[in-house]
Amino acid sequence: MSFTLIGKHEKDARANRDGYVNAMLEMMEKDPTVVHVDCDLENCINTGKLEKAYPARTINAGIAEANAMGVSAGLVATGKKVFMHSFGPFASRRSFDQAFMSAAYAQLPVHIVGSDPGVCAAYNGGTHMPFEDCALYLSVPNAVVIDPVDYAQIYCLTKKLAASEKFSYMRMIRKTVTTVYADGSDFEIGKGVTLREGKDVTIISSGIMVDVALQAEEALKAEGISAKVIDMFTWKPLDEELVIASAKETGCVVTAENHQVGCGLGSVVANCLAKNLPVPVEMVGIQNRFGQVGAENFLREEYNLTVADVVAAAKKAISRK
Repeated sequence: MSFTLIGKHEKDARANRDGYVNAMLEMMEKDPTVVHVDCDLENCINTGKLEKAYPARTINAGIAEANAMGVSAGLVATGKKVFMHSFGPFASRRSFDQAFMSAAYAQLPVHIVGSDPGVCAAYNGGTHMPFEDCALYLSVPNAVVIDPVDYAQIYCLTKKLAASEKFSYMRMIRKTVTTVYADGSDFEIGKGVTLREGKDVTIISSGIMVDVALQAEEALKAEGISAKVIDMFTWKPLDEELVIASAKETGCVVTAENHQVGCGLGSVVANCLAKNLPVPVEMVGIQNRFGQVGAENFLREEYNLTVADVVAAAKKAISRK
């Protein structure tokens, strides 16, 4: 695992979805068993490129997510490597029983991609705003659950998932986000990435909250507070060794996620520490609320997903030592 941190808080000119699509194009060229199943969202995720290049291995199952999950499991049973995509709530809530029974229980490693997680659903509103998608898949035995941040990480992890032979769920922002990593960065499923070293508090983040955590570290540093920042893009299997070592080093932890804290990254980190090294833990994320319509910047403020929220949580965690 090797990576280059950019950390300039600048938007990427590319869309995140193209990290997925370009990885799929390369894999489909080299491996005739790789298949993409979509739910009538090719224009949204740009998988029309896959259909044009490999029409026999790009399947539009229509607006029928449960059926798409069954089709995906059936294809895996015949020896295919299948990635199935829909918007986050439909790739999780709507099709979960089929994902659980037809794929996971049957030990068929379907790779599920749920796009526009949490506040990233923006103007699609509360019905399309999954704050609980990862919670469902965290409950699946032996599943892999990941929350990547940018183009480079999605590109890498898409390939790693294909090689993993594990049932998985990856939530993915479709459009442009702040670049965190340089192209060519390499990541290992199940291993967190330490982005900044610190001694006063550990900030464990993922997805859109990674850049927020980096900005919070800079704000805390200006006040004389030293924060360690971790990108914990894999929620399951959690890198417990890194969580415990970091908590031992700093004495307190803040988690930051675009998801319900009671059943997401915050909960798995807290569960790990409760069993191994109890320290103060503060959780930044969705606090027992439903989604709503709005611009993403408004929603980040509304649901307390800002730099100021992470800074405040870090100070509170430190005060509890």
